[in-house]
Amino acid sequence: MASTQRVVIIGAGIVGTNLADELVSRGWKDITVVEQGPLHMPGGSTSHAPGLVFQTTPSKTMTHLARYTVQKLQSIEKDGQNCFNQVGGLEVATTPARLEDLKRKHGYASSWGIDAHLVSAEKCLELYPHLNRDMVLGGLHIPSDGLALAARATQLLIERTSKAGVRYLGSTPVTGIERANGRVTGVTIPDGTIPADIIVSCAGFWGVEIGKMVDLPIPLLPLAHQYAKTTTVPALAGRDLNKKPNGLNAALPILRHQDQDLYFREHGGQYGIGYYGHRPMPVVAASLGLTSRNVDEKNMPSRLEFTQEDFDPAWKESQKLLPILQSTQIDDGFNGIFSFTPDGGPVFGQAPNLDGFYVAEAVWVTHSAGVARALAEVLTEGRSQIDMTECELTRFEDIQLSQDYISETSQQNFVEIYDILHPLQPKESPPNTSCWERPFWYEANAQILNYLPAEWKPVDRDSWSSQFYSPIIAAEAWKTRNAVAMFDMTSFHRFEVAGPGALQLLQRLTTGEISAKTGTITWALLLNNNGGIRGDIFVSRLGENVFQLGANSTTELAYLSREARRQGQWVQVRDLTGSTCCIGLWGPRARDVIRTISDDDFSNKGLPYFGVKNATIKGVPTTVFRKSYVGELGWEIQASTDYGQRLWDAIFEAGKNHGLIAAGRGAFNALRLEKGYRTYGTDMSTEHNPYEAGVEYMIRGSKWEEFVGKTSLDRLSKQKPVRRLRCLTVDDGRSMVLGKEPVFKNGKAVGYVTSSAFGYTIRKPVAYAWLPASLGEGSGVEIEYFGRRISATITAEPLYDPEMKKMLADGEYVDPELQKPLLHRL
Repeated sequence: MASTQRVVIIGAGIVGTNLADELVSRGWKDITVVEQGPLHMPGGSTSHAPGLVFQTTPSKTMTHLARYTVQKLQSIEKDGQNCFNQVGGLEVATTPARLEDLKRKHGYASSWGIDAHLVSAEKCLELYPHLNRDMVLGGLHIPSDGLALAARATQLLIERTSKAGVRYLGSTPVTGIERANGRVTGVTIPDGTIPADIIVSCAGFWGVEIGKMVDLPIPLLPLAHQYAKTTTVPALAGRDLNKKPNGLNAALPILRHQDQDLYFREHGGQYGIGYYGHRPMPVVAASLGLTSRNVDEKNMPSRLEFTQEDFDPAWKESQKLLPILQSTQIDDGFNGIFSFTPDGGPVFGQAPNLDGFYVAEAVWVTHSAGVARALAEVLTEGRSQIDMTECELTRFEDIQLSQDYISETSQQNFVEIYDILHPLQPKESPPNTSCWERPFWYEANAQILNYLPAEWKPVDRDSWSSQFYSPIIAAEAWKTRNAVAMFDMTSFHRFEVAGPGALQLLQRLTTGEISAKTGTITWALLLNNNGGIRGDIFVSRLGENVFQLGANSTTELAYLSREARRQGQWVQVRDLTGSTCCIGLWGPRARDVIRTISDDDFSNKGLPYFGVKNATIKGVPTTVFRKSYVGELGWEIQASTDYGQRLWDAIFEAGKNHGLIAAGRGAFNALRLEKGYRTYGTDMSTEHNPYEAGVEYMIRGSKWEEFVGKTSLDRLSKQKPVRRLRCLTVDDGRSMVLGKEPVFKNGKAVGYVTSSAFGYTIRKPVAYAWLPASLGEGSGVEIEYFGRRISATITAEPLYDPEMKKMLADGEYVDPELQKPLLHRL
């Protein structure tokens, strides 16, 4: 659909040119691309990128972005040749641990719809004859991987979009961003100002400097990464293939030797070798100066001098894996600059502090076209087909935007890029920051295992699922279900929405009936215009114009704040998380504990389910919320942080006579899965609607006002879902899965696992999975775990206390509207 908005894209690399192309294809006309380097070779990461595209990662989002990039590069064609050489990808294992990890990675490929094959050592040698047959134990082959001709694609995109009216300004540095009334108005260049309604920074590692122009921290660190070319390899010499342009002069699969932090590709008769095993080499983009007009293949700002001493270990290991290299030398090498982030993902989306300013940074060639399409969809349709939550700029906490944090975590991600990492493995770097830490269990509860009933004793686990796990988790779950436990809930996000426009804002943005009386909690969804889920929140009405929200992330804070600004009527959104603490006190003896330290009424009448009120606990002023994510009677008790330790100690001391313990995240996750509660970002995302996800009970049928997504919900409610989020229980009662594994029916991958845990109350592993809606309760499926198929059954939910007798003690009456999230059936 055509638009009159004026768009300026900063950066003419593989991301910026793809974005211009995606916008043009959607009918947008007024587009200017500004590039500080010469257009024929801008001099950023695109100009030197080796171009290897391995699509499959543990992230569904990143895998789908890569898959689209392959498709897009195959569609960019000139003179009968496109911009992707689909030679396939081969990852080889030289250790037993890596061989097992490739089985896990094969599972990711099956989950995300990528054709992949676990292959024997013999097959690896057939695919790649130059390998050392004494080293390789097996491999993973993905036929659709290959080499991106990024520089060629960029030039063809410039040519194509220029014909469509896109204006390109080469050798033109950006010197400032103009803004007024909280919006962008233009981009300043040496010759003046380019008016703009939308500005998108696709400046790569220079994005940090562009961000500074609008007071926006961009959480990325430029790091140098080593790449070298050998002299001519005799076995590759003399081929007609060698005469073809770079990227097309290769026939063997792209190759990874992750046990030694190496990857390889052909450059005609030479080998190219990339290495991640060296020391991190951070770079300050501003120190590189302006890109000169005289840029060529070996002289560009992003190509730094090669440090041979750092590459020496890589060269030795390369000659071991590929003996044909033993007759060669290093002919050329450089330290190329790439962008790394604290969590390894791209930086994507609109700035929280400036409307109309977007970023698409820390995007590698592998994901370039996918990210560009996603951003074009956000600009033209208000949402992307692929869920981009994990890439959102606003996903980072304030502490994570400090330069010290960005630097240390980004360097750590560089070091670990090819490491075998467990999904539950906590970050050990950086130490001693003020970021929240969530204990999985408390070692002090180990003695409980001595008297844990036989029916609660944990089963033995395999070596992988036993990592970052303790049988103490079973003891903590038992105590929660049968006595009482306290959970530190402080790390969960808490926002305040206040002012005369607060009710209007929340009514407009959520699926809940927020106009409920003061003292009521409403569980609601945030949707996009297409009915996709962008979050679930608890909205507590504390006063006529004061609401507190229990939310998932700072991304929701940015969304609420932006919408509050747009609304115009006075409303303030602020983050309470750092100034408050929160303790979950749950279990059948919770009231026995609370009555010894508070004179306030915690009965069903004094504080009904989904109610909130102020109370004093052992002299500490608190706000108490009657809700539970573990399926037991109790409350979330909130106080200011200066009273946190005092509140914790008071509850803990009072609970000793009632069997109270502190419990961790392991027990919390297991208990919430038994209760059937979904987690946004793990179980559901913007790619799913409420009817598919089984959370339609958060849509209030009595709400007549328009809200974001309502029109789409009206349409979706009349359609039969083709997929559903289903509860699975493992048939043998002991085989664990950890999430993201593929689910098979009749030998075909039909879905994937989202969340999983051992259900200690029901004595079986529990998993939630996205499956075809045609598979109903009682259907048998198989979950693939490290190449082994585990039988599981789709089971009715919730698995625990479906009548809600535990949470609604003594026959408590609950308003019918509030019963929806309690007594739902899928």
